[in-house]
Amino acid sequence: MTHEEIMALVMELDNAKGGASDETWQKLQTVGADIAAYYLEAYPRFKKWQGRVELVCGVTKYSRTKDEAFRLGVLALADKAAIVRYRACGVLAYSLRRDAIPFLETLLSHPTKDTAEHAAAAIDAINHQNHNYFIDRSHTGRGFWVIN
Repeated sequence: MTHEEIMALVMELDNAKGGASDETWQKLQTVGADIAAYYLEAYPRFKKWQGRVELVCGVTKYSRTKDEAFRLGVLALADKAAIVRYRACGVLAYSLRRDAIPFLETLLSHPTKDTAEHAAAAIDAINHQNHNYFIDRSHTGRGFWVIN
């Protein structure tokens, strides 16, 4: 597929329903980890929070291997939708990259309490090099975050 064809498929995700047709998902899956670059490119053009959250969720599994996934996580920290900010914190927590911490620290005084808590949990996960701590915030060892 060409760049334009892939971007056209990605832009289908910008809808209030969240997601796309099975046919679109199947085509997007063939792009593999390189989809992170397309999602990063598309993110600023997305109007619907449901679409933006799809992009951010979609790059989580690539946040350790693709810089574009990490950069999308950083960009999405400033999203106006709390759920997108939550998913962005998750992307950075899963990345385990210490260079994410300064970006996350900017959210520690966020007026939305949940956003500040998610940022703190992401920082904790990174500091402990254990992405499960983003979910298992009390470090019980009983909470696991498995990324498909």
